[in-house]
Amino acid sequence: MRFRGKLVEIGCIHHFTRVIGTVSKLIKQCVLRITPANWYFILSEKLVNGGVQIWCDLPQGHFFDEYAMEGVCQEANEIYLELAPENLVKALKTAQNAKWIKIKLTKKNTPYLTVEVDLPTLSAHSRTVVHDIPVYVVPRRLWPEYEEPKLPDFDVSIVMPQLKLLRNIVDKMKNLSNYVALSANQNGEMKLMVETDMVSVSTHFRDLLNPAVNRGDDSEEPDPEVFSEARIDIRKLAQFLVGQQINYTRVICNIVHRRVVHFLLLHDDVSLQYFMPVVAS
Repeated sequence: MRFRGKLVEIGCIHHFTRVIGTVSKLIKQCVLRITPANWYFILSEKLVNGGVQIWCDLPQGHFFDEYAMEGVCQEANEIYLELAPENLVKALKTAQNAKWIKIKLTKKNTPYLTVEVDLPTLSAHSRTVVHDIPVYVVPRRLWPEYEEPKLPDFDVSIVMPQLKLLRNIVDKMKNLSNYVALSANQNGEMKLMVETDMVSVSTHFRDLLNPAVNRGDDSEEPDPEVFSEARIDIRKLAQFLVGQQINYTRVICNIVHRRVVHFLLLHDDVSLQYFMPVVAS
């Protein structure tokens, strides 16, 4: 089992750092799945127990100039590592002016993801900083727990307003309640509402885009005016909005009425899925 990759282009280094920074803001511990074509950052908690699920997909060819890996065996050419993404961010932050970064899997009594950073100097001598990030190798029998989440049949799919605007609104709403009702319809409308015994506050958005919703052959088209709603933890929503460090081209919110909220964040070379559980009224 081997892995070695090298980033040279400074723009790729910065973008890679921002992506990992976003992941670190959302989760403390995750599984890094390394394949010949992609890196995946995965968190798989049970939604029914109030957990969240995250699936972040990075095509390695968009970031790495050199990339070589050898999985656990020929039939399963993949590597699964459990790590704290914050440790990887700390290593990458020392590389903002680096000539190159090498990331490799090493073993020094225990497994590490070793990050080597070649920094510029005023002399002819090179200056290399090495970070050893402890990892746990996930055994193959546990891999099925980290498969890509299956998407349910959504009742509503809507393109969200600017995240910065939503962040400001949610930041004010979280001082009023622990929960927010997020609702939308297929007519381009979305609402955020908090209610207490003393006050009810809501924000409305109109003229948003509705991506097509895939439905079964026997499913009837719902009334586009009807709202589907999900009551969620407002602090988890705020954490999700604050953690974004990438200018996504599109952020889509999918809702299964009173069951789950699914956020899909899309960039040219990155996609991030975030499943947020619904809280009972």
